[in-house]
This record gives sequence, C-alpha cells and structure tokens, in this order.
Amino acid sequence: MVSMNHIRILIVDDDSLVRRSLCEVLSLEGYYCAHVSKGSEALSKLKETSFDIVISDMKMPEMDGIELLKKIKADFASTAVIMMTGFGSIESAVQAIREGAVDYVTKPLIDEEIKQVIGRIVQEHKLADENKYLHKKLESTIRQQCHDIIGKSFQMQKIYDLIDIISLTNTTVLISGESGTGKRLLAHAIHHTRPDAASKAFVEVSCGALPETLLESELFGHVKGAFTGAIKDRVGRFESAEGGTIFLDEIDGFTLALQVKLLRVLQDGEYERVGETKTRKANVRIIAATNQNLLDLIAQGKFRNDLYYRLNIISIEIPPLRERKEDVSLLVEHFIEKHSRQLNKKIHGISDEAMNILLGYQWPGNVRELENVIERATVLAKGPLIQVSDIPDSILSQPAQPLNAISANGTAGASLKDALKNPERKIIIEALEKCKGNKKETAKILGINRTTLYKKLNHYGLVSSEKKL
Repeated sequence: MVSMNHIRILIVDDDSLVRRSLCEVLSLEGYYCAHVSKGSEALSKLKETSFDIVISDMKMPEMDGIELLKKIKADFASTAVIMMTGFGSIESAVQAIREGAVDYVTKPLIDEEIKQVIGRIVQEHKLADENKYLHKKLESTIRQQCHDIIGKSFQMQKIYDLIDIISLTNTTVLISGESGTGKRLLAHAIHHTRPDAASKAFVEVSCGALPETLLESELFGHVKGAFTGAIKDRVGRFESAEGGTIFLDEIDGFTLALQVKLLRVLQDGEYERVGETKTRKANVRIIAATNQNLLDLIAQGKFRNDLYYRLNIISIEIPPLRERKEDVSLLVEHFIEKHSRQLNKKIHGISDEAMNILLGYQWPGNVRELENVIERATVLAKGPLIQVSDIPDSILSQPAQPLNAISANGTAGASLKDALKNPERKIIIEALEKCKGNKKETAKILGINRTTLYKKLNHYGLVSSEKKL
C-alpha cells in the first residue's frame, strides 16, 4: 500500500446519499472506491474483490456495523475497518475499536477528518511494508541492544526495527507499558537514533508529578505576574525543545483542560504562555508514554478520544519482563557490569543457583526492579560471583511455581503472575467462567490489564466463542 492509486475502499451504508457523496470525495483524492447498502452485500463484495479499507456505518438493518466488523476481522484480517457512528456515541465507538476497528468517525461526516483518518492508515501500511523489508534485511542478525535498551527477545527485535524506521521521521509516538518496563529509555532511543540527534534537544516532563497549574507553566512557560510566585518570565519545555523532541511521561496525568491545550499543539502547532496572549509556534516531535489503558480512561470520561487518536499515530507497547524471560540473563549481565564498574568492584558474574532464582521470579516491577536487585547484590557480594545470599528475601520468599503446581481449589481466579507455567488458555477460560464473562473482572483476577486480556482472547481463538463460556 504505497500509492493512493492502489488503495481500494469499500463504503457500507444504508443511506445512499452518504455513501455516494463519500465515494465521490474519496475518488477525487485518487482512491478506488465502491459502495454497497448493507453488510451481506459488503461480505459478498469482499469475497469477489480485495479491499484495503472498509468504511461502515454502525447502525444498519439486518446486520449492524459491529457484526460486520467481526466477520471482516475473522475472514479478511488484512482489511482495515473504519466505523461511522452518531455524534457523541462514545460507547459504541470504543466497542468498535476493541473489536478490531482501526478508527471511527462521527456523523455528520467532515471530509477533512475522513481523509485524515484514511491517510493515517495508508501511512501505517507504508511503515509496515518498510518494516517488513527491514526485518528481512536484518533477520539474520539478532540485536541485543538498541541505544540503552537491552534485550534479544523477538518482542524487542520488533521494537528495534520500528525504532529504526520512525527515527527518520517526526511522527508522534505513544508508548505504553507497565511501570518499570523502560518507556523512558525507549523515548531516548527513538530520539537519539535520528541522524541529527546531536544537534537537537531532548526534553522530558514527568506529567504525573506536577499539579495542573505548575504543569501548564512547565510545558508552555509563563510571564511575570501570571500567578502568585511568577516573579519573572519563564520559558516552557515546548519552547526549550524547539526543533527536537519532547517526551511527556504519564500523559494520563493531564487534566481535561490541559488535554485541550495539548490537542491544540498537536493539531495546529500553537500555544500561549500562561498569562500571555501572544501565540507561539511549536516545532517539536511529541513522544508520550503511559502505564494506563487510555481506552478505559476515555470510556470513563477522563481522557479525550480526539487527543488519543492524535497521540496514537505510532503505538509501541513494551512487554513486561515476565513475558520475555529470555532477556533476564542478558539484563543481569549488563547490570552487573554497570554497577560493578560504578562501585569499583570486581564482580564477574552470578552463580547458576542465583540466576535460576531470578529466572523463576515474575518481576512485577519489571526491568527497574531487576536493576535494583542487581545493584543491591553487587554492593553485598563478597566474591567474584553474586550468590543466593545476595538476593533479597522478598524474592527468595516468592519462588516461581513448579510446572505441576495447581492449587487445591483449581486454577480459576489464579493470578497469571503466579501461574504462568500452567496452560494460559485453560486459566483464562476458567477465569471468564468465574466472572460470568465480565472481562474487566477477569483481567483483574488474572493480574493483567484489559488490553492484554483481549490480545490473549484473540491469540487463543476465544473471541468468537465467548458467549459459550
């Protein structure tokens, strides 16, 4: 999907005026466009001809948009689906995204909005094609490090490949992952692998650590007298990052009022200092990070959906350390070298017994917790190797369950952290049954977030059979 001339779009809507006018708009943009009036016709059309994008109305007779979406994702997985929904129907829009839609637009349609959404999908496919090419080129080489990120697992190789591609652009990036997985290091890697990184600023802001008034001033600056304590003009972080990158950590900490101001920067590249009427231009690349599920926050009215889609141009999810255990030994080796050098100690490695304990632990604090453990062990070590006695009691007292470990009450409700060695599919099915299909509660008792649960449901083929559980 490189050229617009090769992009094929199918519009599904029972309103002939909507589908004909939309088809006309997209045809003028250079896309090949066809339209049908109902879901069954759309499925027949997809069997006859390959389409890159389907734009479907949410409410239609016979087969509604969600049902059509499920069938398309089941039988035509490579086809991207955009849903059209009534203004303000956020619940149905979020449901569509969770069922696999790549985006949604509200009616009445705005030509520029739908063109922008399609343009983003085309760009993502182009990046995916480039990523595949790059992966083929590098498939014989397993990288163990990218900038300061350490890992040789398949998940990390995919992230490294994506860094290589997006470092050449100024595209906005949204990084998600549990606390301690390395979101900050990833943001640094994206910036510092760009060719001109040495001459460009990298500015980071911990958004969750500041109250709204201070955060606004920190981001955009203020003028003297703007508020109590503003004794002189101050340059904001956006201004300091001009021409470079600004990293907004804990983006979920933004209040709704501040989200509007950030949205303006993303849309128009404009902002004002606090207490000033002069409009300033922002020429920066924005990388945002969160350990929260932003779709859940949108459903709760705590995060703007338009800001989410502005931020989520390129999305990177860093897997927790327990899901990439093959990286543990590499990280241990790296941290021993780092901290023994800083402490001027001659620590050459770790005993097999101590390493086995670290490999069996589930690391709820992820890479950050592992580094803290190795730093402590390096301080305490009396010989050239870190021993079991150098590992904290908190880890020694929580060994991983053996392969055959099943509680007397069965596995229903068991935390995935404590039962990763048991068959995941069986655990998930039992947890769903116990929670009567409530995915929020299921994710909670499994100790994972809802996004991870949906991915596992898809992976184990449980989505279509959920109603039977």
